[in-house]
Amino acid sequence: MLTIFGRTNSSCRRFCDGVSRRNFLTIGGMALGGISLARTLRADAEMNAGQSHKAIINIYLPGGPPHIDMWDPKPEAPAEVRGEFSAIATKVPGIFVSEMFPRMAAMMDKFVLVRSLADSDGAHDAYQCMTGRRKGSRQPPGGWPSGGAWVSKIEGQVTPAIPANVALMYPTGNRTWGEPGTGGFLGVAHNPFNLVGREARSKPENMTLNGITLEKLQDRTSLMKSLDRFRRDADQRGQMESLDVYTQQAMGILTTSRLIDALDLTKEDPRIVERYGESSEAFQRDGAPPMVENLCVARRLVEAGARFVSLNFSRWDWHGSDGMNFPKCREECPRLDQGLAALVTDLHERGMERDVSVVVWGEFGRTPKINGNNSRDHWPQANTAVLAGGGMRTGQAIGSTNRYGEQPQLRPVKFQEVFATLYKCADIDAQNTRVFDLSGVPQYLVDPGNDPLHELV
Repeated sequence: MLTIFGRTNSSCRRFCDGVSRRNFLTIGGMALGGISLARTLRADAEMNAGQSHKAIINIYLPGGPPHIDMWDPKPEAPAEVRGEFSAIATKVPGIFVSEMFPRMAAMMDKFVLVRSLADSDGAHDAYQCMTGRRKGSRQPPGGWPSGGAWVSKIEGQVTPAIPANVALMYPTGNRTWGEPGTGGFLGVAHNPFNLVGREARSKPENMTLNGITLEKLQDRTSLMKSLDRFRRDADQRGQMESLDVYTQQAMGILTTSRLIDALDLTKEDPRIVERYGESSEAFQRDGAPPMVENLCVARRLVEAGARFVSLNFSRWDWHGSDGMNFPKCREECPRLDQGLAALVTDLHERGMERDVSVVVWGEFGRTPKINGNNSRDHWPQANTAVLAGGGMRTGQAIGSTNRYGEQPQLRPVKFQEVFATLYKCADIDAQNTRVFDLSGVPQYLVDPGNDPLHELV
């Protein structure tokens, strides 16, 4: 880790750990030096000229959101299945959603509901939402790359100032809910570049750039002295062998303010930030905080040059003895509804709706029949995803479950098919693009037979 601290400013927005967005930047596993300032500034100039690029925003809902209470309501089912919420009509005739999502309902022509995800792994783990693959599936040497790692490898960086693959994935008490995947056999250079943390304190494995603040990054003399100190410290710790992987990235990031500015919501129009709704800085038990403003930050990161942004949002595992499924739905669903509506509205208003794809999902669905605690248990047999943007033919519901929401009835869809669709929207041919793994075996982004959803692209 490379951690950079700036001056305290009470007017800045803060992370849930009390460190402001403007004054805290964690750069996962970065080394320093090696790219010219001229090249960085040239790339910045190209971005400022309005150069467009394809990107994906992956919104993960840790814990298994209840599909029937959200985007696959069953109003005709018995009370023990349909639950406490009514189904409401949307802008698209024939498509209904839970009453918890009125904003999305009013703009359903800009969304896609995939109601028949059929191959959920069943584990409490972000892995399938980050890679498209079951965690227990056959692994090539080095492991499967995350979706963002594939995009980083194939498309590269838009600008040296912003990593192609970034994450706003909070570390969680249930560790697997906070993991954005890795570069796998593609290498650590394509690991997600995580920008948030639970706390700001330095850890043993961290490497801190001492003697320089964010406000002084333009002071080249101070910067070079700090870089020298950093490299000496890393050498003493025996970490120098891993530094060269990041050499070009790091200087590009440190010699411009683009990444810092993207994270700084004080630079956003306050009216835009307000329409995303209010975040809570409290971590939800062993899950993530419901930081809805990170949806706005994700859009800003894409505008700055990111190609793939992953984030985790709140905690959706509510089936214990506390019987919190419906009370928590009333708390979390409206917040998510407002944030997603704001994000997709933003993309359309900014002319980004053809270039930026959005996916929202969790690791599995929930039991159709309500349990004795007035909640729903784990149910991998049926799951739902929401898509938007990317030039997709929106205003559709893909597939359906049976009348009780127990299993896909029409058009079963796999996670890899959703990823293939996202890759297609990013101008990547997932079926024919291959990269050799560490043993020299050619590997593809998705397994054979997992084509993009033809209804959408």
